Amino acid sequence: MKTYDRIEKQVVLRAPVERVWHALTNIQEFAQWFGVKLDHPFAPGRAITGSFEGGFDQDEIERYQASLGLQPAAIRQPLPHEVFCTVERMEAPRLFSFRWVPFGIDADCDPGQEPTTLVEFQLEPIPEGTRLTITESGFERVPAHRRERAFMMNDGGWSAQADNIRRHVEGA
Repeated sequence: MKTYDRIEKQVVLRAPVERVWHALTNIQEFAQWFGVKLDHPFAPGRAITGSFEGGFDQDEIERYQASLGLQPAAIRQPLPHEVFCTVERMEAPRLFSFRWVPFGIDADCDPGQEPTTLVEFQLEPIPEGTRLTITESGFERVPAHRRERAFMMNDGGWSAQADNIRRHVEGA
C-alpha cells in the first residue's frame, strides 16, 4: 500500500544562497515565480494572505488529475486575500518554512477546518551555486477522502515550482 506523507524535491540552482533566499522570502520575488501576490511580508508566526492572479482552469486541472490516474474532482477558486500560509521559521539564509492547506483549491476542502502540512525550503551552498530542497510533510493528517489527490497534485506542483524558481534565479 502506497503511503502519501512526504514530498521532497531537490534542485541545483546556479545562483548564490543569498540570491535564492531573497527569491524565496521577498514577497515581490515570490510572486514572480510562484504565481501568488501576497499582501504582507513573510514573518515567523504571521498568517499571510494573498491572491492568485488569473484563477485556475477547472478543465485543465481535471485533465491533469486524470493523467495522474485520479478521479477528476471539482475545484473552488480561492477568494482574493485568502490566507495562503502561516510562516513557521525564517533562519536566513538556510531555512524558510510555512504551513498551508495542501491542494486547498479542492472543492472537497474546507480551508478553515482542514489540517495543514509543513513546507520547508532548505538552502545549501555548493560549488555550482545552491542546492534547494523543498519538502512538504504531514499528509497523513489530511482527511482520507482527499489525501491521495492532495499529495499527487502537490507533488506535481512542487516539480513545476522547482523549475519556476530555477528559471527565476538563473534568469533563464
